[in-house]
Amino acid sequence: MPSLNAYEQPIGDPVCDWEARPQPEAITLTGRHCRLEPLDAARHADALYAAYSQAADGRDWTYLFVGPFDSAEQYREYATAIARSTDPRHYAIIDQSSGEPVGTISLMRIDPVHGVIEVGNVTFSPLLKQSVLSTEAQYLLMHYVFDTLGYRRYEWKCDSLNEPSRRAAQRLGFTFEGVFRQAVIYKGRSRDTAWFSLLAQEWPRVRASFQAWLAPENFDEQGRQRQRLEALR
Repeated sequence: MPSLNAYEQPIGDPVCDWEARPQPEAITLTGRHCRLEPLDAARHADALYAAYSQAADGRDWTYLFVGPFDSAEQYREYATAIARSTDPRHYAIIDQSSGEPVGTISLMRIDPVHGVIEVGNVTFSPLLKQSVLSTEAQYLLMHYVFDTLGYRRYEWKCDSLNEPSRRAAQRLGFTFEGVFRQAVIYKGRSRDTAWFSLLAQEWPRVRASFQAWLAPENFDEQGRQRQRLEALR
């Protein structure tokens, strides 16, 4: 039951001693399989373009606001521009085994006053998609947002027609909240946006499931998972 104020109106739970949270920084987040580095076009762009070019066609860009890119130079210009941004704050995902970048991800719509932040611009190459690295990259960013920066709410949004993104959000522990109709126009078409969230009070349970899933003993000799992430949660 909600609390009542002096006028017998229902009101939200009190938030005591709250202070605005820090902005995400250009830092490196390191895991067992991958690390996240601040995006640097000079260091990352050409290798990222090569990684993205391993896809058979351009379908990975359908639900993104940009791409596909026709040349390494075109992608380098784009990477140079977004690397300067602090909101979104873009990170390159580096494969620890090869030392090469295999995708990018960002923190965006950053609201330090209310402790709300969104993960977005998730751009995974074929070298990263559906891999242990991709899950660990998401975990590293969540850990940074909740445990280091102390945000209250972590959001995931996507085109409501982007079924793989919706499945990924729910696999990672986000809760579906609904669809905002005709929320965005991109690439000359209308987008209904599906909203998902993960709250600070939910994070300990989700964090434990990530840690159990990422543990070496959860994988057999062929690198196949023994238990699914959702089952561990």
